Amino acid sequence: MFVTSIISTIADCHADPGKLTPEQAHRAMQIHLECSVDLCRVRRRARQTLVEAKLMVLDQRAG
Repeated sequence: MFVTSIISTIADCHADPGKLTPEQAHRAMQIHLECSVDLCRVRRRARQTLVEAKLMVLDQRAG
């Protein structure tokens, strides 16, 4: 049941999923692989979570 609610929370590009764990953020990045962080709120939140957890380092060229 928990997994289903997480997937439904991160499925919609236009909905902010709220706080994510690093594991949830990683899954969200996989689900939204083709999305742009400029357009997809889920991918943007997931990227922020992974950067804050020091699990992702942004290229200096990525604004």
